[in-house]
Amino acid sequence: MANAEAQPSRVKRVLINSLKITAYLLVVGLVALSVAVSVAVSQLPSYQELVRRDDLGQMIRVRAADGRIIHAMGPSFGEWLNYHEIPPIMRDAMVAVEDRRFRSHPGVDPVGIARGIWVSLTQGDNVRGVSTISQQLARNIFLSNDRSFARKIREGILALALEWRFSKDQILELYLNRVYFGGGAYGIDAASRRFFGHSATDLGTAEAAIIAGLVKAPSNYSPTADTAAARSRGAVVIDLMVRHGTISGAEAAAADPQQVRFIRTDGQQNSTRYFTDWVLPQLDMLIDETVHPIDIWTTIDIGMQRAAQQAINANAPQGAQGALVALDRDGAVRAMVGGRNYAASIYNRATQATRQPGSSFKLFVYLAALESGYRPDSIVEDSPIRIGNWSPRNDNGRHVGPVPLRAAFAYSINTVAVRLAQDVGTRSVADMAQRFGITSRVNTNPSMALGTSEVRLIDMTRAYAAVGRGGIAVTPFGIRRVTTADGTLLYQHEDDETRVLVQPWVAAQMTDLLQGVVEHGTGRAAALGRPTAGKTGTTTSNKDGWFVGFSSGITTGVWMGRDDNRALPGLAGGRAPARAFHDFMARAVANRPVEPFVTEAAAPDWQIEQDEEFWYTPPPDDPLVDADGNPLETQPRDEFPVQEEPVPGPGPVPEEPKSQERLDREWLERAIERPRPPRRDPPPRRRDEDER
Repeated sequence: MANAEAQPSRVKRVLINSLKITAYLLVVGLVALSVAVSVAVSQLPSYQELVRRDDLGQMIRVRAADGRIIHAMGPSFGEWLNYHEIPPIMRDAMVAVEDRRFRSHPGVDPVGIARGIWVSLTQGDNVRGVSTISQQLARNIFLSNDRSFARKIREGILALALEWRFSKDQILELYLNRVYFGGGAYGIDAASRRFFGHSATDLGTAEAAIIAGLVKAPSNYSPTADTAAARSRGAVVIDLMVRHGTISGAEAAAADPQQVRFIRTDGQQNSTRYFTDWVLPQLDMLIDETVHPIDIWTTIDIGMQRAAQQAINANAPQGAQGALVALDRDGAVRAMVGGRNYAASIYNRATQATRQPGSSFKLFVYLAALESGYRPDSIVEDSPIRIGNWSPRNDNGRHVGPVPLRAAFAYSINTVAVRLAQDVGTRSVADMAQRFGITSRVNTNPSMALGTSEVRLIDMTRAYAAVGRGGIAVTPFGIRRVTTADGTLLYQHEDDETRVLVQPWVAAQMTDLLQGVVEHGTGRAAALGRPTAGKTGTTTSNKDGWFVGFSSGITTGVWMGRDDNRALPGLAGGRAPARAFHDFMARAVANRPVEPFVTEAAAPDWQIEQDEEFWYTPPPDDPLVDADGNPLETQPRDEFPVQEEPVPGPGPVPEEPKSQERLDREWLERAIERPRPPRRDPPPRRRDEDER
């Protein structure tokens, strides 16, 4: 009897003791939790610091010359919207799908936790669906996404601290402006602009539902990844909003996610990617800012860029690639095309590829000749020349004897270029090329005068731009200035006009020669109906075609060829590249004033004036020679038919005379039946040259 009474007494004591221990543990736990939350509250950043969003990574926006964003890197934030600026439908949609008891719990939802545990027990799954908006905000700001129990404890403590420190409206504002929605967009304004093309203040019910549905799995539901999944998830959110009484059935029926239209990124972004890939690596040398959002204000002109891409794609022969660089007079890159399609090939042929420039390299030969004492109407000899075992030839296999320098350049006579290079020295020509910005290796073989050294298109373009600038160096640049998101200036480009490469009279005479190429020579297809100067170039077996020239302050270089360096029948600098130059420049300079060239400048006293000009009939096309300057079999010309324009001057040359008859100036005067002016002797050379 005593034992029976003693047993309930022991059970009662055990139960009481257990309750005491539990109560004690609860008190200790609550005290510890209060201490932890208090410590967390004291360490929380201020609301103003959280609004800055610096912890989400650096946002870099690349802008065109007119301010339009052409590329973005890192997180995209959009505008920060305060609570009252956020549409109520957006707030209601997010609460309905992510935390329907948001207004009633203290940061952690015991009902939600119990429901999650029950689901895990009944369905044999992990605990899920128990994070409140406050917990998600705490995780996004302070924690990682690992699934450990310790992380969940810290998350709960931080959520309670956030609720203690900030109001419900502030927490929801922080959440909606910081949460990731996919496609690089952080915050509802960035998401709305990224997916729908307008501010979040204009969101409709269906759009708000789609955005709210992205938080669960941005990589899966983002419209940039799967538009069908985004619409399907939006429909789920609308059903939840009806179930929780946020919207009526009629409102839900009117909000159809299937009718929402997402914006598409047009091909212009791909077009400018060659440019942005070239520009962005330069940023590390210009600024030290790596945390705060920045805007890069570039030189690219969207209209010119579009025209450049169209010109290359319309004129490049089938199977060929093309590249184009357009520089303003100060070196600002206005357009850059590195290939026909960035999505198909990211290799930038405008800045990375090195190819033989052919006759376009003769710019440096003639610059060196002019600087050494030649002038545009100096008479030079077009006759066979042999250097060791090598003998360059002209494309037409003929020689015209004495010929003025401007005609030899306009019609790209090979023997004259080689003779000039030998006269001034191939080392001097190589030095001139490097002086004008050629960064690749330039050989000094005799054939270098015909463009056998490989160069980059952007380097050739800057060289021609320096001539157009009167002999002042031009350095291509793409970044005009860099600012923080609030407008603080971090970098500003400054133009340098102090580096003079050649005297103004040399640049003026070179411009005169280049203008003759377009007016009378191999570059007639590039004529714009305004002063235009440039030079064609064609290499071995038609592997490369070049045209580089300038007009009205814009210098443009065009290259075409195959990446595998195989021949392209019919490709010549005076054909497809010259036509692409024309098509682009006609639009690029359309709104610019017509600018006459400076072709005369004060020259040294030892130069002799000669005011007579005359032109010889041009060869059929730009010289087609191998690496040693030997002529190649010309490809059938009907592969790329070009309507020839009449050549200004005395008229066509009659049928080829007998081989023993010399094609000199006397013959030309006799052929056109024109009184022959007194023959002028070749101009005197400087004393130091006569003694060589």
